[in-house]
Amino acid sequence: MKIAFTTTDGSMIDQHFGQCESFQIWEVGPDQASFIESVKTEAHGSDEEDRIAARAKILSDCAIVYTMQIGGPAAAKLVALKIHPMKTNTEVSLPETVAKFQEVLRGNPPPWLRKAMNKGQAVSYEED
Repeated sequence: MKIAFTTTDGSMIDQHFGQCESFQIWEVGPDQASFIESVKTEAHGSDEEDRIAARAKILSDCAIVYTMQIGGPAAAKLVALKIHPMKTNTEVSLPETVAKFQEVLRGNPPPWLRKAMNKGQAVSYEED
């Protein structure tokens, strides 16, 4: 699944969602994780609502956004697009966060995460 991170240098999740200059997009699965691209944010519109909408749009194919801080309106906009915001509250290691996330994927992910894992994929039902 695609996950976006707010980071200045690729090693720490250290930016506020509404103030970061770019998002790092990673493809993360239970056994592999790789950096895909860095997506720049640009000045979109004159008010906060336009900026939030533009940021959400460039992340539309991501299932999760990890950020140090995010405001309520921005989080709501992401959730409306089926993007789950994850707030760290402090600077945390991006590689360690990816590793911990992979551990959760290999175990028994919570329902919201199972739903996020299927974002953009056709739902298939398998027999046990």
